[in-house]
Amino acid sequence: MYKINLLPTAQEDLKSLRKFEQKEVLRGVKKQLRYGPTVETRNRKQLDPNELAEWELRMGRFRVFYNVKPEVRVVHIEAIGIKEGNLLFIRGRRVDL
Repeated sequence: MYKINLLPTAQEDLKSLRKFEQKEVLRGVKKQLRYGPTVETRNRKQLDPNELAEWELRMGRFRVFYNVKPEVRVVHIEAIGIKEGNLLFIRGRRVDL
C-alpha cells in the first residue's frame, strides 16, 4: 500500500474546488492510487516529460498530477486541475503540458 502525500500546491488546488468536489477528488485518489499507482489503466497514464508531474489520473473532468517514489512507497500529489474541452485549468489558470 502506498502513502498519499498532498504537496502544498495540490492542497491549494484542492481548496479552490467546492466542498463536494474536494471529497470526490480525495475519494478517487485514495481508491485509484493507494495500490499500484504506476500501473497504466484507462484513467491513469504516464505522461511525456513535463514540468508538472510524471503521471496523470483522470476522474471525470478532474485531473490529478502525481509522482511516485516506489522505493519508499509514497505518491506525491503535485497538482489538481479541471479539464474543459481540450484545455486544462489549475486554480483558474490555463496550463499547457
